[in-house]
Amino acid sequence: MPLARSLSVTSLTGLDDWDDDLDLENSVLFEVAWEVANKVGGIYTVIQTKAKITSDEWGDNYFLIGPYFEHNVRTQVELIEPPNAAIKCTLDSMNSKGCKLYFGRWLIEGSPYVILIDIAATAWNLDHWKTEFWDSCTIGIPWYDREANDAVLFGFLTAWFLGEYAAQCEDEKPFIVAHFHEWLAGVGLCLCRIRKLPVATIFTTHATLLGRYLCAGSVDFYNNLQNFNVDKEAGDRQIYHRYCMERAAVQCTHVFTTVSQITAVEAEHLLKRKPDVVTPNGLNVKKFSAMHEFQNLHAQSKARIQEFIRGHFYGHLDFNLDKTLFFFIAGRYEFSNKGADIFLEALARLNYLLRVNQSDITVVAFFIMPARTNNFNVETLKGQAVRKQLWDTANTVKEKFGKKLYESLLIGNLPDMNKMLDKEDFTMMKRAIFATQRHSFPPVCTHNMLDDSTDSILTTIRRIGLFNSSADRIKVIFHPEFLSSTSPLLPVDYEEFVRGCHLGVFPSYYEPWGYTPAECTVMGIPSISTNLSGFGCFMEEHIADPSAYGIYILDRRYRGLDDSCTQLTSFMYSFCQQSRRQRIIQRNRTERLSDLLDWKYLGRYYMYARHMALAKAFPDHFTYELPEPTAAQGFRYPRPASVPPSPSLSRHSSPHHSETEEDDERYDEEEEAEKDRQNIKSPAMGVATVPEWRKRSKKGSIDASISSNTSNTSNASTPTNPSSPTDLSSPASSFTEERN
Repeated sequence: MPLARSLSVTSLTGLDDWDDDLDLENSVLFEVAWEVANKVGGIYTVIQTKAKITSDEWGDNYFLIGPYFEHNVRTQVELIEPPNAAIKCTLDSMNSKGCKLYFGRWLIEGSPYVILIDIAATAWNLDHWKTEFWDSCTIGIPWYDREANDAVLFGFLTAWFLGEYAAQCEDEKPFIVAHFHEWLAGVGLCLCRIRKLPVATIFTTHATLLGRYLCAGSVDFYNNLQNFNVDKEAGDRQIYHRYCMERAAVQCTHVFTTVSQITAVEAEHLLKRKPDVVTPNGLNVKKFSAMHEFQNLHAQSKARIQEFIRGHFYGHLDFNLDKTLFFFIAGRYEFSNKGADIFLEALARLNYLLRVNQSDITVVAFFIMPARTNNFNVETLKGQAVRKQLWDTANTVKEKFGKKLYESLLIGNLPDMNKMLDKEDFTMMKRAIFATQRHSFPPVCTHNMLDDSTDSILTTIRRIGLFNSSADRIKVIFHPEFLSSTSPLLPVDYEEFVRGCHLGVFPSYYEPWGYTPAECTVMGIPSISTNLSGFGCFMEEHIADPSAYGIYILDRRYRGLDDSCTQLTSFMYSFCQQSRRQRIIQRNRTERLSDLLDWKYLGRYYMYARHMALAKAFPDHFTYELPEPTAAQGFRYPRPASVPPSPSLSRHSSPHHSETEEDDERYDEEEEAEKDRQNIKSPAMGVATVPEWRKRSKKGSIDASISSNTSNTSNASTPTNPSSPTDLSSPASSFTEERN
């Protein structure tokens, strides 16, 4: 589902359109991944959201190849007859030889064609194919590793399909590009090169296998990349065969890509090849027509979360919900890799700071990480039932009160307040109040955990003592299940939940990209990321002052754990000190960064990788020129035109720090956005350098294919940034009031 954003403060047009004149009429693109119409992890999101722009570029010459699972096909795929004659002949030929391949449309935006392979139908061939794989690549696959066995079946069937398709197209001979994602699809790539199929290959690693395993242990991973004995490390973790499959695909492919600069460094050391292109992950960004609509959505979603809080903390609701901030962390339950350990430690320190400074701010920290549970916590369910009972009681009394008031006014008398509520009403209200009495703290976990005594999050919470007591300014809620709008506890989906929060905290130690902070950015929610995540590095590269735009970058590469924890505490405490107006302005700034994360911008790097692969595989028909080392593409956000929202400044920030909304100094969001549009400039070093492309005809003539992407950015105004925030002036204009 496309994530929505506002039209009024966006469209920072430092990005030019990439006019691609490369002739794709006689080219075909196959994108191969285990997560095509099969949600397992983040790669599913990458392929699903990218399908629209890829379909727009390639039209009916774009096909996705993935595994067939009946439960997925029933809900996600419409099976149809192939409209392409060569594809139909290929499928018929393979199906007649005992394979089971299905053709259809994936029911997502762009409706791309999908070819789904039932690997179970050819499992009888597994031993033969494993022997062939050993003979050709000297990689042995153990019998007990089901995932690796599936990868062999999927790879051989994919290579069989591509070879059969190439044979069916003997007359036309299209230029075939095959893009393989992750090691599970890598076997097919190796076989394409071994069998010398006429296919231009691309391999994308979204995270290295060995890197994920190493980071799960207590090692200083990034500062010791050059020192690892990769064969020994993979063998010690019993993943040597998987590592070899991944590394073979990397070495065999024409073009090797990865999703971020930090992962490119990792891949160079662990997989022994420097990526040719960095292809950052994007999102489909849908624009609103109404001004500041995302602020209204924030208010609506926040109200839904507040209702849950009222029930969860019944009997202990001694804090002001209007001065309560919602922080959250979400993702796979990788306690150290995702930074849940440092987040909990920082929350304990933040709790101390808020208490000793007698702050009236309360922070509710949500942990949305799926874990093993057997059901909802009874106490948590009871809280929501008590809240509903109180609401029903209040409505009943309100109706009786209103009826008596109406009858009194109808006869022309002022109501006697002593008679408006009778004894029965007071009894009803006393019963409702009695039901809210609670002699235990509100539960930390919303579910019954199967491994309660050994769970990492709960064990750490017991150590730091955050038990949701009245004295604590930090409240913790661990929700070990994905959010759903049908849940009896917190009936919101993930997008609505994110919109209702104030800050996303993702202090990951290992995060090749980071979709969670990217989704926060598109929805206008500030977030904390790290310089070890692809998203954090990408934002540091494109934004002159990330924190002013609500993107806080935590240093986890060059600081020790304790120093990083102190910095994270500082970020969160500074955020807690912001006024409501400052948070509104910061959300506006954060939302303006959405253009950076739109596939309309980031899709060009995949386009570049495909063109490079065509040039390497078919040099007689395509060629490319290496770019100058200093070439830069894209655009860079300067510091905001007004003072960054920091309560620590001695002078008034923009907006004026005040608890009331009747300020003389006003802030014009569109005026600031316009200044940002004028200040966009090219970064010193682009995400990926883009060469001048040429398309060569059979006679040898060269046609210009893609025009340079620097014409507009070079003409953009780039005024000198002030040396300090105090040199910046705050615009004094009208500010549209929005609910916080």
